[in-house]
Amino acid sequence: MSEKFLVDLKRTHYCCDLNASNNDQDVVLMGWVDTRRDHGGLVFIDLRDRTGILQLVLDPSQNETSVAKDLRGEFVIAVSGKVRPRPEGMKNTKLPTGEIEIDVKRCEILSKAETVPFQTNDKNVGENIRLKYRYLDLRSSQMQSNLMIRHKFYQIVRRVLDQEGFLEIETPILYKSTPEGARDYLVPSRVSQGHFYALPQSPQTLKQLLMISGMDKYFQIARCFRDEDLRADRQPEFTQVDIEMSFVEPEDVMQINEKLIRSVWKEVLNLEIPEIQVMNYFDAMNDYGTDRPDTRFDMKLSDVGEELKGAGFRLFDDVLEKGGAVKAMTISEQGEMSRSQIDKLTKLARQMGAKGLMWIKSNSAGELNSPLVKFLDDSVVRKAFEKAGAKNGDSVLIVADEWRISCTVLGHLRLQLAEDLKLIDESQFNFLWVVGFPLLDYDADNKRWVACHHPFTAPSDSSLEDLLSGDDKKMGELTAKAYDLVCNGYEIAGGSIRIHDQEVQSAMFKALGLSKEETRQKFGFFVDALKYGTPPHGGVAWGVDRVVMLLCGTNAIRDVIAFPKTSRAVCLMSEAPSVVERDQLLELGVRLSPTAENSLAKESEKKDE
Repeated sequence: MSEKFLVDLKRTHYCCDLNASNNDQDVVLMGWVDTRRDHGGLVFIDLRDRTGILQLVLDPSQNETSVAKDLRGEFVIAVSGKVRPRPEGMKNTKLPTGEIEIDVKRCEILSKAETVPFQTNDKNVGENIRLKYRYLDLRSSQMQSNLMIRHKFYQIVRRVLDQEGFLEIETPILYKSTPEGARDYLVPSRVSQGHFYALPQSPQTLKQLLMISGMDKYFQIARCFRDEDLRADRQPEFTQVDIEMSFVEPEDVMQINEKLIRSVWKEVLNLEIPEIQVMNYFDAMNDYGTDRPDTRFDMKLSDVGEELKGAGFRLFDDVLEKGGAVKAMTISEQGEMSRSQIDKLTKLARQMGAKGLMWIKSNSAGELNSPLVKFLDDSVVRKAFEKAGAKNGDSVLIVADEWRISCTVLGHLRLQLAEDLKLIDESQFNFLWVVGFPLLDYDADNKRWVACHHPFTAPSDSSLEDLLSGDDKKMGELTAKAYDLVCNGYEIAGGSIRIHDQEVQSAMFKALGLSKEETRQKFGFFVDALKYGTPPHGGVAWGVDRVVMLLCGTNAIRDVIAFPKTSRAVCLMSEAPSVVERDQLLELGVRLSPTAENSLAKESEKKDE
C-alpha cells in the first residue's frame, strides 16, 4: 500500500465526469474496485466512485501496474492513465461512461478489503444485514443517488428561501420539555441533578419567539426527536424544514411553500407542478376517508344513510339515530369478488375499529348478491348500490359506525384495494392542500380536549368567539387556521397561523384543561413573551425524509437517511441504544429501576450463553 501517490498526484476527475470528449486526456482517478476481470494478458477493472463506474485496463507486465494481479473487490485504488475509446463492439450503452476506458499507466493500492458480507448493488440482501453494515450499503448506486438528491433538496431550499428574504437561524437541541403530542426524549443534567433537558419534538415555541423578536422570516433545517412507535415513514429522529413568517394569513404561507415545492420538483425531477387543489378537511374525510388523501385514483366514498334509514335493518337505524354514518365505497369491475377476498377485507375493517363490513355484489347481468337481502327489500339494496355510484359488475363495501370510524375504515380499505388491484399510477405526483381542520379533538380515555395540531394553533375567525367563551359544548365544532400539504397520500408539510394574542392563548390552554399553575410551569416563558408585542405570524414544517422519499421513488424513509434506526428505534450498526457505565449514571444522579436492572441481567445472561 502506498500513500505516496496522493502526494505525487491529485484526483482530476470523478468517473462519470469523463466521456468521449475527453479522449487522449491524461487523468487521475480514485475509488473502489467494483469488479475485476482477468483476460489473460490484460486485467479489466470497473472502478466505482460516488458518480458511477468507469472501465480501467491494466497490463500486469508493466511495473507501474503490476499490482493488477492482486486487486480484489472493494480494494481502494488510485490510478493515472489516458482516456481512450473502447474498441468497436465493446461499448456498453447501459453506462454513461460506456464509450470510453482508461489505459492505466500507474496503479496504487491505497487500502485492501476483506471479503464483504454482500455485494454492493445486490438488491436481494435483507434490510437487517444492510443496516448492520450500513457503511457498505451506502456504497450502492441507489443509496448514493438518494443521498445526493437529499443534498440537492437542501441546496434548493436554502437558495429559494434566501431569495425570499428568510434568515437561517439555529435553535437549541437541549431544551425544555413542552408537551406536543408525543413523548419527549429526556437528557439528565449533571450540574442540576434531578432536572432534565428534552430533545425538541420541533422548534415550535422557539420559532414563534423569533417572530416576537422581530426576525420576521425564519427557516431552519432542524433535527427533531419524538419517542413514539415507528413505521415505514417515521423515525425517532427526523429532519424538518422549519419555516415561520410574520404578518401573514394562510394564503401567504401556502403561496411561498408552493413556490418552494415547484422549484424542488422542477430542479430534481424536471416536472412542472400544476395548480394545487385546496380541499376542506371534512370533504377529504367524507370522500377519501383520510385527511391526507391519495388522489391518483378515484374510488370516492359515498353516504348511503338516507337510502337505508328506516328500511328495517336495526344496525343501520341505531347508528344513524346516534348521529353516526353509513358510508359506502364502490370497487369497479369486481363484482365477482370471492368469499376469501371479502373475509380478508372484513378482517382489515375490524382491525381498524369497525364492528363489521357489509357488501353488495353485482354480476354483469345486474343481479345483486348481498347479506343485506335477508333484512331489506331488494329495491332498498339497489338504491344503496346505485347511490354508491356502482353499476353492473361492481362491488360495494359498507361500514356503519361513528362518522370518523366509518370514514377511516373505508379509507384504509380504499388504499389496500388500490394497491392490490394496481390502480395507482406510480409516475404521478398529486399535490393538494387540506385546510379547515378541527381545532380540538376529544380524548375519551382521559376525558379532555387535546389540540389536533398543537396548542399554539389559531382558531378560525368563525371559531374565535366560541373558544373565548369557554363553552365546552362548542369545543368539538371549532376549526383551525391550519393547512397540510399532501402528496400521493403522504403529509409532506403541515402548519398553521399561530395564536399571537395572550387572551386567546390563555383560552386555548384552558380548553385543553391546563390550570394556571401548569401553564406557568410548562409555558411560562412563552406566555410572558406574548405580553410584549407579538406580530400575527404563521408557518409550516416540511418532513424532509418523506419529501426525499417521494423524490427518490421509494416507499421507506430508511432508504433516504444515511444512518436510520429500525422499527424498534435501534441502530443495528452501532448497537445503540447501549448500556452505559454505572459511574456515568451516578454522575448524573440517575438510578435504574428494578425492571431495567432485571432486563439488563437477562441480556447479559443471553450473551454469556
